[in-house]
Amino acid sequence: MRVLHEADIRGKRVLLRVDFNVPMNEDGEIIDDTKIRAALPTIEYIIAQDASLILMSHLGRPKGKRNSKYSLAKVAERLGELVSAPVKMASDCIGEEVRAMAEELKTGEILVLENVRFHKEEEKNDPAFAKELAMLGDVYVNDAFGTAHRAHASTAGIAQFIPAYAGFLMEKEVRMLRMVLDSPRSPRMAILGGAKVADKLGLVNNLMEKLDIILIGGGMANTFLKAQGKNIGKSLCEDELVPEAKRILKESSEKGVELLLPVDAVVAEELSAKAEGKVVSVDEIPDDMMILDIGPKTIELFSQVIKKAHTIVWNGPLGVYEYEQFAQGTYGVAKAVAESDAVSVIGGGDSAAAVQKLGLSDAITHISTGGGATLEFLEGIELPGVAVCEREDSSELYTV
Repeated sequence: MRVLHEADIRGKRVLLRVDFNVPMNEDGEIIDDTKIRAALPTIEYIIAQDASLILMSHLGRPKGKRNSKYSLAKVAERLGELVSAPVKMASDCIGEEVRAMAEELKTGEILVLENVRFHKEEEKNDPAFAKELAMLGDVYVNDAFGTAHRAHASTAGIAQFIPAYAGFLMEKEVRMLRMVLDSPRSPRMAILGGAKVADKLGLVNNLMEKLDIILIGGGMANTFLKAQGKNIGKSLCEDELVPEAKRILKESSEKGVELLLPVDAVVAEELSAKAEGKVVSVDEIPDDMMILDIGPKTIELFSQVIKKAHTIVWNGPLGVYEYEQFAQGTYGVAKAVAESDAVSVIGGGDSAAAVQKLGLSDAITHISTGGGATLEFLEGIELPGVAVCEREDSSELYTV
């Protein structure tokens, strides 16, 4: 991978793709600026190199049309509060006015382009649109791992026209995920949760080739329990995937991969804030109840196995995390991962939220910003936004 440290950017205009898709309230105020802060090391490094900086990002789903609700103006304002450099805001991301602003940009200054998804050509990876973006700078840096699985103009197409490098966040994300997948030290472990097996079939299949232990909880465990012949009552289940779950159970055994499922569960008659949970063995699930969390014996079992691991990757909650009475499995596993000596990588989402809520973030080696990109990377799928930073550089390639 070609990384930012290797690029000669002194005195140049750097086009930086960031993921500033931050959550906002109904008044358009930023609720959480974590994604902005995550890009600061790359931003500050570029500015310190006497370069000028042009930032590209999307925000929300404006569907290819200008929509003030999804303007990056507030993001630019917040960035201006976090960095010492002057921050300017463009009214668009392409066009003569924007090109003039880019050309007039002095070293040490930052220009934030308006939402690239205001143009339908962005998500279509339109070459002409990508070329217009590329004309704004001399070097392209991708630091938006969260969108690296999208082949869009600002994440992939632009690299056809100017040299591409990975920013510090992108570099760290890829390095940490590869460390887990390629670690020579055993045991190597995955903890998988979430609602559906269908969302993670490719992931499970790839991890069986890479890791030694897979712990499965959450709604997806129900399909595996049914594949074992257990009654799961009214629990969520993907009946059409029961044969696939049986195959995975058989194949994991043949490959010597330890695939662990819950041995007890917290069940209730309904899923609601007022529902009362009851702990039962997975061999005794009542017909009129549904599994909503892993039970205390499973938490203990998983925790003991986690203690042995040298590397851990975790994606997805182990129960219906949104309700406190069904969040104890996720919390228990979070504590076990935090207390382990393993290199630990958490794939964002609810798993990361649980760790943060418990104040355990500092005990985790890396919390990914990826979401969908993390899942696809772990599935072994090539990510377009990563691939452009790994391609051999050739000055003959570029046409801008």
